[in-house]
Amino acid sequence: MTRNPIDIASRVSPRLSALLRSRVNNPACEQPVSLMAVRRFLADLLPEDFKEAEQLHHFDVSESPLDELDALIEEFGATALAIDFVQASASEPLSRVIEAVVNDENRENPPTLAVIRDALLAGLGASLVGDGVLEEDEDDSLLQEIDALIEHAGADSLAEAFLRYE
Repeated sequence: MTRNPIDIASRVSPRLSALLRSRVNNPACEQPVSLMAVRRFLADLLPEDFKEAEQLHHFDVSESPLDELDALIEEFGATALAIDFVQASASEPLSRVIEAVVNDENRENPPTLAVIRDALLAGLGASLVGDGVLEEDEDDSLLQEIDALIEHAGADSLAEAFLRYE
C-alpha cells in the first residue's frame, strides 16, 4: 500500500483522529490498519437498532465519525492507511520546547523537527527545567516524543506546525 503524499490528516476531525490513533496503536489490531477496518470496528460498537435508525433517518446535524469515515473511504478508498489520517501534534511540554527554539533570536531559519531533537540532545530540556518553563518530570519523555513525530512526519518538517496548547 502506498502512503498518501498530501497532508490529509489536517482534514480529519480531532475526534476521528483520536479514534484512528487508538486503532493504529492497538497491538491487538491486525497491521496495517485501513480506513475500512476502523469503520467496521466503529460500526460493530453501535447497537443494531441504532444502525438501522442511522441509515433511515439521519437526524444529527453534525457529522458523526461514521459519516466522516464514509466520506474518507469514498474519496481515498477503503484500503487507505488509517495512520495517514491521524493528526500529529506536540504535547504541551514539547510545544514549550519548540516555542523556545522558534523564539531564539540567533536563529535565521524556522526550526525543523530535527533541529528540535538536536536542541534536546544538547540539553535544552534541562535548561528549560532550570528556568522553570518545564517541570522536572516533563523533560523525561521529550526525546521519545520528538522521535515519534519525526517518524510520523519526517525530520525536515517545520516544528511550528506541531505546536499545541491545551
